[in-house]
Amino acid sequence: MDKAERWLTQTLGYSFNDVSLLRQALTHRSAQGTSNERLEFLGDAVLDIVVSEVLFHTLPDAPEGDLSRLRASLVRDTTLAGVASDLGMGDHLILGSGERKTGGHRRESILADALEALFGAVYLDSDFDTSAGLIRRVFAEKLDDLPHADDLRDPKTRLQEWLQARGASPPDYELVNVSGKAHQQHFEVRCLVPDQEPATGEGRSRRSAEQQAARHMLGRLTEGG
Repeated sequence: MDKAERWLTQTLGYSFNDVSLLRQALTHRSAQGTSNERLEFLGDAVLDIVVSEVLFHTLPDAPEGDLSRLRASLVRDTTLAGVASDLGMGDHLILGSGERKTGGHRRESILADALEALFGAVYLDSDFDTSAGLIRRVFAEKLDDLPHADDLRDPKTRLQEWLQARGASPPDYELVNVSGKAHQQHFEVRCLVPDQEPATGEGRSRRSAEQQAARHMLGRLTEGG
């Protein structure tokens, strides 16, 4: 653990009193020993509280819906994995041989879970204030440069709200075609809005195809004023 301890101290300025917690936080279920799954469960809760509190105080006028969308964007796997990768966490993960051979140290879900497990481990090793301070340091750049909440709403929601604000009927989505094998299907969907040409979307799921169709329709409507 010496290498991982040095990494943690140099990168995040924290030294464990109980080094076994650090080992557990870095241990994937594919490896021998106690995995980080329980710590990940705990760290996920601590992370949610800390991010929620920061957003609550940073954006005093934001409605609950905007706060929820911003929190979701910060604690989703993609964001967590990017943070963990930037910290160099992948180099210190304890993986089974199969995961090591297939590049598990770069896998999004593994990195995200390990980062949350680390937050849980620090919480158990110290206290809430210490773990909260570490989380704030880790997310400082992202918390200082928050996206606009409107940019986080999915295209279907934004399209429906745009139409609703103008007294128009909500859009309809029509499945045009499904192709490919069961495990690798491709969907084509049309978005229908009164007095507009249909907008088409494609994707590996019906939902993603609908989102693309909604994005195309919204772009057309807003471009036209």
